[in-house]
Amino acid sequence: MVPRPLVPLLALAALTGCHHAQTPPEKPSPVPFTSPGFPPTAADARARLGGLTVAWGRNWETYRRAEFGEGWSDETDAPGGRNGCDTRDDVLSRDLTVRERGDRDACVPRSGVLHDPYTGKDLPYTYRRASQIQTDHVVPLGAAWRAGAWGWTPQRRLAYANDLDVLLAVDKQANQDKGSRTPDKWKPRRAYWCEYARRWTGIKVKYALSVTPPERAALQEMLATCP
Repeated sequence: MVPRPLVPLLALAALTGCHHAQTPPEKPSPVPFTSPGFPPTAADARARLGGLTVAWGRNWETYRRAEFGEGWSDETDAPGGRNGCDTRDDVLSRDLTVRERGDRDACVPRSGVLHDPYTGKDLPYTYRRASQIQTDHVVPLGAAWRAGAWGWTPQRRLAYANDLDVLLAVDKQANQDKGSRTPDKWKPRRAYWCEYARRWTGIKVKYALSVTPPERAALQEMLATCP
């Protein structure tokens, strides 16, 4: 008996109706990162605040925004770094209630709403349209500079400027009113005092930055409002 030739697998699949078309893999959604345990609890923030160096700011006259890098960068080891998404898009993805995301670039929120922590306002967002939303460094770059960042390496300053623990999406006007002021000179709405002080203290601890005497007193006052 002559052996029967093998039928190629693809032909067999076609003949039996079992062929399945291959579908391209879905693009992964961006996953903004935040350090575990950040921000600290109120109790931890109170305890850690007491361990920070108390000193008046230094070298304020040498501060330049460019000392923290030119714009956003994904090339850092800070939370959110090296994930393939722009830092600002990471912040928006985390802080907005996202209604629509880009088809071709999953990093980009196309539309959503921000419940602004500083004012309590609901702010709409649409991609490539002017909005009232800005990305804020909770401990501003100028304040960080005065508190010790003036002595850091350029890479550490770049990491700080793009660290998602340091950043929040907030109301544009509130951000501009705040500027580089510390909590003794500017505070958000009272309902946000507790979390704001927890975040501020957590950032200062994480980066071993000093606090001024009035700044520490203001943080103690704000942390006292925590449940």
